[in-house]
Amino acid sequence: MNSMIKRVAIISSCVLASFAATADLLTLDRINSAPSLNGKTPKALTFSPDGKRITYLQGKQDNLNRYDLWQYNLESKENSLLVDSNDIFSGPENLSDEEKARRERQRVYGSGIMEYTFSDDGTALLFPLNGDIYYYNLAEQKAKRLTETPAFETDVKFSPKGNFVSYIREQNLYMLKIDSGKETKLTKDGGGVIKNAMAEFVAQEEMGRMTGYWWSPDEKHIAFLRVDETPVQVVIRNEIYADNIKLIDQRYPATGTNNVDIKLATVNTKSEKIRFVDTGTETDIYIPRVNWMNSSTLTYQWQSRNQQTLELRAYNTKNRKQQTLITEKSDHWLNLNDDLTFLNDGTFIWASERDGFKHLYHYKNNGKLIAQLTKGNWVVDSIKGIDQENGWVYFTGRADTPLERHLYKVPLSSKSPEHVARVTKRNGFHDVVLASDFNTYLDAYSSISQPKQISLHTIDGQHMTWLSENALNESHPLSPYLDEWVTPEFGSLMSDDEQATLYYKLYKPKNMAPGKQYPVIVRVYGGPHAQRVTNNWNSKEYMTQYLVQQGYIVFQLDNRGSNYRGTAFEFPIYEELGNIEVVDQITGVKYLHSLPYVDKERVGIYGHSYGGYMAIMAMFKAGDYFQAGVSGAPVTDWMLYDTHYTERYLNHPQANEGGYSLSSVFPYIDGLKGPLYLYHGMADDNVLFTNTTKLIKAMQDKNKQFELMTYPGSKHSMRGKKVQMHLSTSIVDFFNRQFQPAQ
Repeated sequence: MNSMIKRVAIISSCVLASFAATADLLTLDRINSAPSLNGKTPKALTFSPDGKRITYLQGKQDNLNRYDLWQYNLESKENSLLVDSNDIFSGPENLSDEEKARRERQRVYGSGIMEYTFSDDGTALLFPLNGDIYYYNLAEQKAKRLTETPAFETDVKFSPKGNFVSYIREQNLYMLKIDSGKETKLTKDGGGVIKNAMAEFVAQEEMGRMTGYWWSPDEKHIAFLRVDETPVQVVIRNEIYADNIKLIDQRYPATGTNNVDIKLATVNTKSEKIRFVDTGTETDIYIPRVNWMNSSTLTYQWQSRNQQTLELRAYNTKNRKQQTLITEKSDHWLNLNDDLTFLNDGTFIWASERDGFKHLYHYKNNGKLIAQLTKGNWVVDSIKGIDQENGWVYFTGRADTPLERHLYKVPLSSKSPEHVARVTKRNGFHDVVLASDFNTYLDAYSSISQPKQISLHTIDGQHMTWLSENALNESHPLSPYLDEWVTPEFGSLMSDDEQATLYYKLYKPKNMAPGKQYPVIVRVYGGPHAQRVTNNWNSKEYMTQYLVQQGYIVFQLDNRGSNYRGTAFEFPIYEELGNIEVVDQITGVKYLHSLPYVDKERVGIYGHSYGGYMAIMAMFKAGDYFQAGVSGAPVTDWMLYDTHYTERYLNHPQANEGGYSLSSVFPYIDGLKGPLYLYHGMADDNVLFTNTTKLIKAMQDKNKQFELMTYPGSKHSMRGKKVQMHLSTSIVDFFNRQFQPAQ
């Protein structure tokens, strides 16, 4: 992240459904019990650069999906509308295909002001809206339209000193002088297979990198990536809608096939001269991160195709010399992060899992280690800020328990990692945004029994004021249903091989009858970089609560391969997916069998995406433990998924042909014993619908019966209230038909 640009921190909202003892799910209305500011749901909260206000996006009263920019004045403690999106642009919005795909991968949905960026001095804002760019002067409270072209401008940024605005148009990099309006086209060859300053597909989908260019602090250079998609195979992807079918030619880098050719370059913003950086003779590589160390030194992270080597390299723009500062290696894979932070004293902070857990390390800018700042059998989540004046590193992590996220601090000068101190007070999950002066922080907090609250705290954790208390009192929208609300039990199990501790949570119906046995639904995800068993409020809680209210026990367990437990917990899935994960889920079911109120003949499993894959593997490989399953948008054949994700866990297909075969669902179809329900969005551009159609044909060929529901026009996230209500109803109906739970 460019330290000169104030980026917003996304704090997701939480949606629940109301429920009553005899209600049909189709008739239930969702209750918005997310924290509210001015009565509506906020997104993207951040401090203004001057620290005097907190800004956030929230939906209009008459259209919650169209967002305006609001502010909370810290002195007056009042909310007010800062920028009305209708004052900037009020007509129907049209997005380019590139922007639609970008937002889908960012999981950003809505219209109006969806992004905003402060200038470094806090006097102005940038809004990309309807394909054009608007500059808003806060003192004048007036918006100026900077671009007005038929083409679509994306990835809009202020330059570090606020003199320019930069953006992508038709696959080229542009900059515009704000005071004069002069526009400069910095790259000339973009178009077709050439994309300048843009993030390639796998960077967006799998690396968490949504940009392809970076300003130098002095505004004299912009580093950018030149992407050539020529080597990537073209596939024809179907998007099936209710009234039409779109055939889309997409360059999709399926595992084992060619990636893009990628080059790193710098462009001089005055002379417009472009120089390419020599990244080595090996071209089949990834460049997942790029950062400026200072105005003359550019750093980039070079990652090998097998993701077992990661190098931090420094490039001097003046003499064009390079050096490798840090090399990380693994026999499995290396996880990426965004924690590299350069300090004013010529040092930097780096995060590494070299000791088995993600921790922070302090380096000189020549790559010499100064000290390991954190240590222990727990993980750092991410750096939240570094107070260089007072010598503190603030970060979120799991030092107390892997089930909770807290804000911690450690002395920057310390060589004793045990000096870590916890800042947040309440047990649960904390999403934190620090003020730039390090005097206060925003805390979006929740626990398993408390919906998300937003509060302001002093830097030592003392509560100052509520922005949204969201208390579960008689005025809360959830209040009429609290008597039926179930809080889960947390626990842990030892894996069957006694190599790992597995955490679970268990929801039980209220007023269970003595001696009666109840069916169980195992809700599963089970994939890498995810965690489901945590002490926080779940945005999908309404479905769990409805199942429990219908007479089901709901069980959730984080198997090996999932996140925030260290590499020894993650790595057992390497080169064979769907094996140890299913074994661990069986361990959970064996525990359920030991409970006198569980009917071991009525255990179902339900998951989406990787969870959908897990549901199929459980039904195919463990039919004695799972009697019915629901699988949503599943990967069925990993040869159909992309390079960066798939090869990270399964290696290259040529190096692990057997592992790919064992990791697909097809060798195990004959093991299906119970009823299976499949659903998939027919316009899914992440887990392609082909995964399901291939399984349909294979099961038909083997005369295996199953149920199928398809959703025309739906992407991977299955958005939309009508789709979600139908999907939820269908899932509950399926399990009711199989298990007939007691009311």
